[in-house]
Amino acid sequence: MSPVFGMGMGASPDAERLAGVLAGGRRCVRVATLEEAEALGVVGEASQRLKARLWLWSHTDGLHDPRLDRRTGMGVGAGDSPFDATKTMKPEIALAAMLSESRLHELSVFVVLDLLAHLDEPLVARAARDLVHRCDATGAAAGPWLVLVDHQSHAPAWLEAHSTAFELSLPDDEELERIARATLREVDQSQRIEIKIQKSSWSAILRALVGLPRRRVRELVRDAVASDRSLTDDDLEQVIESKRELLAASGALEFVRAPTSLDALGGLEGLKAWLAARSGAFDDDAHEWGLTPPRGVLLLGVQGAGKSLCAKAIATAWKRPLLRLDAGALYDKFIGESERRLRDALRQAERMAPVVLWIDEIEKAFAGAGAQSSDGGLSKRMFGTLLTWMQEHREPVFLVATANDIQALPPELMRKGRFDEIFFVDLPSAAARRAIARIHLGKRLDGKAGDLREIDLDKIVEASDGYSGAEIEQGVVSALHGAFRERRALATDDVVAALQASPPLSVTRREGVEQLRAWAKGRCMPAG
Repeated sequence: MSPVFGMGMGASPDAERLAGVLAGGRRCVRVATLEEAEALGVVGEASQRLKARLWLWSHTDGLHDPRLDRRTGMGVGAGDSPFDATKTMKPEIALAAMLSESRLHELSVFVVLDLLAHLDEPLVARAARDLVHRCDATGAAAGPWLVLVDHQSHAPAWLEAHSTAFELSLPDDEELERIARATLREVDQSQRIEIKIQKSSWSAILRALVGLPRRRVRELVRDAVASDRSLTDDDLEQVIESKRELLAASGALEFVRAPTSLDALGGLEGLKAWLAARSGAFDDDAHEWGLTPPRGVLLLGVQGAGKSLCAKAIATAWKRPLLRLDAGALYDKFIGESERRLRDALRQAERMAPVVLWIDEIEKAFAGAGAQSSDGGLSKRMFGTLLTWMQEHREPVFLVATANDIQALPPELMRKGRFDEIFFVDLPSAAARRAIARIHLGKRLDGKAGDLREIDLDKIVEASDGYSGAEIEQGVVSALHGAFRERRALATDDVVAALQASPPLSVTRREGVEQLRAWAKGRCMPAG
């Protein structure tokens, strides 16, 4: 078969699964993927399992038998093609040819690339519907079958009703290692490489490759040995950084560096104790005690109280990767595409598990889900997709959601079982304000800027009553700017003056803060 259809790579579980779907009576299948070559390999192997003749159409090559495609170097006795590929480059003509061929030869698989973009053209839409109905109406146990391979998933309602979505799987741990080792052997055959890596680092590299398609796994392994023709412990960081860049390019998920320690958070003793008690729940032996990994927490509280820092600190404390879900990158103009992007992002998080998944300001991410909205119900559908995942996912993905506005949160989110716990992050107490001031002053006073021992923390604690942790930090930074301008050491009065010059949110938005605190009393567990 043609290299584009990838035979000779060994039996594919996806091909076996697709062959089962087609043989089971599903006549039209949609494959939405960025891995076109892999998809074609799966379809090619599935067609061989079904002993069906394979036809391929693209806008550039027309309708042809890929085994006779000189461009791919094939010609292995498939017989003459009844089609003139040069005359079938227009999709409506190609679809009409498929319809004619399907009446004569039912044991055929028609693979069509990038058709969805043409379905807004009346002639193409009509020809496609005729072909789909022909495939759907046949009473034969065999085909014909239509497989649409595309980089996008949105489809007209009629096509969704008469087709089945098929998703390519990602390699599991065993296959990941097999691909990585095979890639290293291939590189070594072309130019010798040296393997000088410890078992622990090799395992860490394999963990870093989890959640990537097979093509990307091969690319990252090749990149790791490209510069110095060797694989060492130092290559681990390069693999992690490459994966971070891939996630950033995908748009919805961001790989967040999480160097924040729980010790760097002032106060929040209740949250810290809760997290410490569950830190071992991801271990293998936890299951023997009847425990399942915790599912997540909702951090509700005043702006600037440290909720985002908590997400980073949780990932650091539990030694788990931190993924941030950028909900703004999910929304798309095409119907159904936004929900697909959200499902893809959640599946990606599951494939990388165990991880911490962070949704910042969740009430803004799904604005309108709890009220009448002007987006045609998109926010509600997106929110429903998230709630379903929260209830049903089984992989160890710990969700940390932060929120500032309780009124904007749909009541369904607050129902027991969505999160393990809902914490209220209040304005810091006097003891917490002392710890926060000490943390931020200690990070910045190194001799030239001043001496922490010369600072009266009691005066700062008194002056910062009603301030959030972020506001205290900004007070310290503002005071340092003034001291730096005069090239002198920071004094206690500098910090006090900076705090007094900038009223806190608890003053400028007193009513809203008091309302939030009143609502949380008795409904949430105090984080402090």
